Amino acid sequence: MEKELTIGTLSERTGVATSALRFYESQGLIDATRTDGGQRRYHRETLRRVSFIRIAQMVGLSLDEIRAAMESLPNGRTPNEHDWAGLSAAWRPRLDEQIAMMERLRERLSACIGCGCLSLRVCKLVNPGDVAGEGGVGPRYVVTDATPPRVRQPKG
Repeated sequence: MEKELTIGTLSERTGVATSALRFYESQGLIDATRTDGGQRRYHRETLRRVSFIRIAQMVGLSLDEIRAAMESLPNGRTPNEHDWAGLSAAWRPRLDEQIAMMERLRERLSACIGCGCLSLRVCKLVNPGDVAGEGGVGPRYVVTDATPPRVRQPKG
């Protein structure tokens, strides 16, 4: 078993492009040693660090947030099971809100999202006079749990 991995092997094993690995290194998220010929070599634990970075990005964390999480670990070590439990618990409220927002978006894909465009027929009924705009900027009925008013059904 190899003690150190080349950038190509690390890329292949993690599914992350070599350019992204070089970027992560430039950002201080991963470390490499250099051979006498200047080639990068990564410790095997870098597999877990890169996987950690990918998961964190998939849930919407910024590189600054990922860096802060990595820096919170003693001696800059790779997250172990205990570390992962603590970090993921800290992210749980954020993930819960993202899940709730995605559910609201799914439910309102074909309806008024409260952006104030008033271009869909239903928007003119649900958001007359752009009342959603009084609640703040953006798609109010998706980014918050504000409930759009009920659309009045014509009598008949």
